[in-house]
Amino acid sequence: LPLGWRVVVLLAVFCGGAWAAGRAAQVLGRCDPGSVVIDEVAGQWMTMLPFATLSPLGVLTAFVLFRVFDILKPGPVGASESWLEGGPGIMIDDMVAGACAAAVLAVLLWLGLPG
Repeated sequence: LPLGWRVVVLLAVFCGGAWAAGRAAQVLGRCDPGSVVIDEVAGQWMTMLPFATLSPLGVLTAFVLFRVFDILKPGPVGASESWLEGGPGIMIDDMVAGACAAAVLAVLLWLGLPG
């Protein structure tokens, strides 16, 4: 898809995911239930959003970078957990992790890595 359409799809996933994650949190009685994974899906898509195509190694690198930022939560990723409440709050830290991973991936690709 062209970049504009990828942005539209990602926004739709974010909005739908925020609603679903918020509802799941209410039903399950937990603020960020581990069984909710739409936030990880959206974050991974955010990582690959700027890139029209990636090699298989590029996709693997995008996945690893996203997971590193998502698990370690450095700087703005950890801070973003308190920016919003409910479903949007569940989603936002993964979106920020995806944006950080995309920035690192862009630098790696600029340097000619991965493959």
